Amino acid sequence: MRGYLGLIRKEFIQMRRDAAMLRIVLLAPVLQLLFLGYAVNTDVKLIDTDVYDYDRSHHSREFVRSFEAGDYFVPSERLSVREAVPLWELEDRFRRSETQVAIIIPEDFSERLTQRKNVTVGLITDGSDANAARVGLGYAGQVVRRFSQRATGMELPIEIRYQSRYNPELESVYYMVPGIVATLLTMLTTMLTGMAIVRERETGTLEQISVTPISGHTLLLGKISSFAVLGIFEMAVALATGVLWFGIPFVGSPLLLLVLSLLYLLTTLGMGTFFSTVTSTQQQAMFLAWFFSIFAILTSGFFTPIFNMPLWMQRITLLNPMRYFMEIVRGIMMKGSGVSDLMPEIIAIAIYGLVVFGLAAARFRKRTA
Repeated sequence: MRGYLGLIRKEFIQMRRDAAMLRIVLLAPVLQLLFLGYAVNTDVKLIDTDVYDYDRSHHSREFVRSFEAGDYFVPSERLSVREAVPLWELEDRFRRSETQVAIIIPEDFSERLTQRKNVTVGLITDGSDANAARVGLGYAGQVVRRFSQRATGMELPIEIRYQSRYNPELESVYYMVPGIVATLLTMLTTMLTGMAIVRERETGTLEQISVTPISGHTLLLGKISSFAVLGIFEMAVALATGVLWFGIPFVGSPLLLLVLSLLYLLTTLGMGTFFSTVTSTQQQAMFLAWFFSIFAILTSGFFTPIFNMPLWMQRITLLNPMRYFMEIVRGIMMKGSGVSDLMPEIIAIAIYGLVVFGLAAARFRKRTA
């Protein structure tokens, strides 16, 4: 028993002397609880909604105002003239993730309500987020039912004609698989890079290589290239499984996704390299990489739509590179988004990647000098 207690005491003393590990262990859970407690929210509210009102009547304006009640929809009028719905505008706004729902009010809306006749209202949702689309449809049904009873005294004179873009059946797997692809690439390359470099430093092989004529940049690129290839291979396997096994359509450009994935790897490989320069053991590097990955995943919009988070949390997610890559993967796979549609995300991951990788390379060169 004395030996057993002595070993426990020794481990706690060793842990206390490892200041870097102690800070990670104590601060990481608190930070995760504070940030992720707000980020992970399964309620769906504040749904960006475009309104195409062709009636322009008192009844139609009241109908739109009924959607403004509560925190479920945020209507914004997009069309003020009586003409055909510009399908290209709807498609572009959905493809750029600028709206989640579009309501189309016909020009005879007020007339048919006054005559107590049934009238059909169009409702189009972005099905790339199947859960948000289903919940939004349910909310819309409740709003329409209450408005119908208040305006006409009838149960359901207003009928919703529903259409879901990119995911007609609202299959959850369509939403999850692209998110898993982004998650695999992030976690795999960040963790493997950080741990592998620290392991070589622990065994002394990194110092042996650093005294050879190989430059610091060549050494770093040689170390991380294999993890980049492995990450792209794992992503390709996940994509092939999603398309061939789950039947998820890949409507965009595979070449564009490959190029942007390589650009994103500047960030994940840079993060792994940076973690290896601020830690001295594999355990510390793994913990930092795990903490970064969990934070990145839960604030990327993978499980919870970003528009559903508190405003201050939405601003914090702007610092999360995975947020932009998640939009890129889902946009290319499900919506067929092109470079023009994804330009904000491309610029963000390019800046993030150059800054992070540049900082990591400078620290790595300093540590191996």
